[in-house]
This record gives sequence, C-alpha cells and structure tokens, in this order.
Amino acid sequence: QVQLVESGGGLVQPGGSLRLSCAASGSIFNINVMAWYRQAPGKQRDLVAGITRGGSTFYSDSVKGRFTISRDNVENTVYLQMNSLKPDDTAVYYCQVVLVGSSYWGQGTQVTVSS
Repeated sequence: QVQLVESGGGLVQPGGSLRLSCAASGSIFNINVMAWYRQAPGKQRDLVAGITRGGSTFYSDSVKGRFTISRDNVENTVYLQMNSLKPDDTAVYYCQVVLVGSSYWGQGTQVTVSS
C-alpha cells in the first residue's frame, strides 16, 4: 500500500506563488513517474506536469514557463513550484505516483487564485 500526503495549497493573489509538496510512503519500489494533475469545478482532471525517475519533465501548455516540477528520489517527494499564478489556475491539485503496474493518487489540495 502507498500513501501520498500533499501540502502547500491555499489562497494567493494573482501573480503570486505557491509550492506544493507530495510525500509518498509505504510499499514503494522504483517510482517511475510522479505527476501533478488539477481539477476545477465542473471540469475533468487534467495533467499539469510530470517528472520521470531520471528527471525528464513535461508540462501542459497552460503552465509552461510558470510552473516547475521537481522530485527527491531519496525522500520520494515531488514538488510543484507555481509562479505567476492566474485565476484560471484555481483548482484542486492532485499528485500521482506511477509504479510498475499500478498508480496512486493523493487526496488533493485546494489552490485558489483570487484578489
């Protein structure tokens, strides 16, 4: 069993920054991909960014240049640094870890961008 604990969400003004963290624990062996998704009210859950075990990253077009994903393979933690936040970034953010043959989701953390 794998547990994911997310933190770092909150309320921020447009143009501000937040840093999300997601720590994985439990029966973890060779996490392949760690990723962040988000889901706004009434919308589907969409990929925001991901990072492979080797450090290759990928981003949705809407966050390129503003968000940075990173990971600590020793601590099994993934981070999402979010800069220049916009109201459209408001959503519940979920982390996902992908192992061989399985994947797990965090409980989600709310990010609200509003003045």
